Amino acid sequence: MLSLFGLLAGLVLLIVLTMRGVNLFILAPLCALFVALFNGIPFWLADNPANFVQGYMSGFAGFVSSWFLMFLLGALFGKLMEHTGAADAVALAIVKRIGKQRAVLAVVLACAVLTYGGVSIFVVAFSAYPMAVSLFKDANLPRRFIPATLGLGSVTFTMTSAGSPEIQNWIPIQYLGTSPYAGWEVSIIVAIFMAIIGYCWLMKMIKSAMAKGEKFEGRDSDPVVGNKALPHPMMGILPLLVVLILSYLLHDSMQQAALIVALTGGVTTLYLLNRKFLTSLGQTLDQGATGALIAIGNTAAVVGFGSVAKLTPAFAAVVDTMTHLPGSELIGAAVAVSIIAGLTGSASGGQAIALPEIAPVYLERGVDAEQLHRVVAISSGALDSLPHNGYVVTTIRAICGESHQNAYWPVAAVTVVVPTLGVIMAIFLFQWL
Repeated sequence: MLSLFGLLAGLVLLIVLTMRGVNLFILAPLCALFVALFNGIPFWLADNPANFVQGYMSGFAGFVSSWFLMFLLGALFGKLMEHTGAADAVALAIVKRIGKQRAVLAVVLACAVLTYGGVSIFVVAFSAYPMAVSLFKDANLPRRFIPATLGLGSVTFTMTSAGSPEIQNWIPIQYLGTSPYAGWEVSIIVAIFMAIIGYCWLMKMIKSAMAKGEKFEGRDSDPVVGNKALPHPMMGILPLLVVLILSYLLHDSMQQAALIVALTGGVTTLYLLNRKFLTSLGQTLDQGATGALIAIGNTAAVVGFGSVAKLTPAFAAVVDTMTHLPGSELIGAAVAVSIIAGLTGSASGGQAIALPEIAPVYLERGVDAEQLHRVVAISSGALDSLPHNGYVVTTIRAICGESHQNAYWPVAAVTVVVPTLGVIMAIFLFQWL
């Protein structure tokens, strides 16, 4: 009981202080140390790796070692999309065809196209926010729903779907020997379901708020969609297609490395097609590299927390319980990954910690690897979006300038509840189709 209390108390402390704006690089190891102290884990033992220092740093460094190149290339790709105006060109083309009167749908689709094309979810939020403010202002929609709109298009039906270049769809490959297209038939159905349910629920919340008198409230700091020259929308779409095509062609032969080649091809194509719209290549590369370090550092920090949690008796008991739930093994896998993703506040971090523990167990039981891949991917995108999640904190506070109190519950509805319904549907379809 003391072990479980220490683990849960450390998680609550991590969530509460993250919501108060404490830096994750400082907070995550401190909360991990709190968990270690409650569980009698020694601070340092040279002859035993089961200690706080080695446990935390092995998780932190291991995640960086495995995924740094993907984060770097994804961030560079996103920054080039942003600085050349290619992201704006694609987004505005979608708005033109959808119509400003469908502001929410336009923002969701713009984010979905960019995310599924390989642009980092953090960069998508930064890129789409100015357009979202402009559209919400024209439609007089309450601005506190902008984070949920960005989240629906970025971290739900696109992030974890078959074929997505986002790492949440690629991490299972190294543990399950699958491809990014694993379970694609069910994935398509689930993605459509999540998109429709999420959009309808979001619109219902917005209409309910407007019926109570809520409306758009402008700020002096609001970004303005500029009138600078933009490339043709196809100059932004072609690099996205290059990423998707290369990842499709190479995933069998190169596995995880296919994503590195695909993103490199996307970065190169994007630069060659749009270099005349780029004012400073050096500045773009600097910002992309810095963004990659911050993004992977924040994720690795909570992975380190999870690695220390992994050393506790409570963690072992939780994993054992999850892997012995009655019914389908896919249910146990989904619950285990969801809980660990919630513990770490990261879909990718949750997978990186959970899969080494549960993948061998379920594969030995004869669970279909492709089904397991898709269920794990979708379930990782549910409880990961608790208040301390890096994307949630960045989008609500840093990008949109909102408070968790005003903006988080719509975010939770579309990024926690909807993916949870999606994974339930995926399990049902895998069992009955």
